[in-house]
Amino acid sequence: MTTMPRVQQHAWGTELPNQSSVDLDTRATTDVVETLIAADASVARAVAAVSAEITAAVELVVAALHAGAMVHYVGSGTSGRMGVLDAVELWPTFGVGDSQVRAHLAGGPDAITMAAEGAEDQEEPGRLIAAGAGELDVVVGLTASGATPFVRGALTEAKQRGLRTVLVSTNPAAPLARFADVAILPDTGAEVITGSTRLKAATAQKMVLNTLSTASMVRLGRTFSNLMIDMVPTNSKLRARSLRMLQQGAGASEAAAAAALDAAKGQVRVALVSLLAGTTAREAVDALRDHPADPHRVGDPSGIRTAVAALRALQ
Repeated sequence: MTTMPRVQQHAWGTELPNQSSVDLDTRATTDVVETLIAADASVARAVAAVSAEITAAVELVVAALHAGAMVHYVGSGTSGRMGVLDAVELWPTFGVGDSQVRAHLAGGPDAITMAAEGAEDQEEPGRLIAAGAGELDVVVGLTASGATPFVRGALTEAKQRGLRTVLVSTNPAAPLARFADVAILPDTGAEVITGSTRLKAATAQKMVLNTLSTASMVRLGRTFSNLMIDMVPTNSKLRARSLRMLQQGAGASEAAAAAALDAAKGQVRVALVSLLAGTTAREAVDALRDHPADPHRVGDPSGIRTAVAALRALQ
């Protein structure tokens, strides 16, 4: 097997040579594919090891969003794009837009589709993001190395202002951890392609953000059972999904689900309450107004069960 010469190493594992893949370019395609897949199989274990830190970050996000504040994802390169991906998917999935969760990518929107690697070396743009944040906002720094200047600018400014901060990094010794109230640091180790953090590190960050945002949405009452009751049915596929959810959640026929969804003007939450309680959409709207989503309502953060019970009590 090929051996690598000894060189000065960085402190974080993603920059270390992976001894299991030093002869990667000599292998057959099947072996290359299996090596990459085997490496990714370790990511879930690394993320599971930081579940307590993810839980703590969820509590910060829930508190901020319930108070009407915002969550800011701040990152560059692949890490920043993971933040963009998570943030933009919250609208069609949970009805949460960029007035609540916003992603800030070094280099701006153009950096989503074209690399702007130099942008990550500038602290000032990151600092300005935190300087413009609200007093109750949460700043989430995304950086594989845990040292990116763009993220440093955002986290240091946020800490100086007394904002709550989270760091997501795959460097257990991340220098920026000292600026975070919660540091989520899954140890993904050396990449199959040395230093290519679009591999295991990015997969870990995607898993962390999936868990962070989804758990937060569940706690904030954006689901009923495991259904996306605040999903926005903006196309035929999503309307069909809405109908299936209403059938599943209320045990209704497709025809009844369609009628309820139309009466609710496409609002799945309203349609579900009207079906479960056997009432009109207008009555469902009133009940939901009286029993809004609340993360402090144990067992019913969405308010659906409470609203249905109130309507049934009037019948």
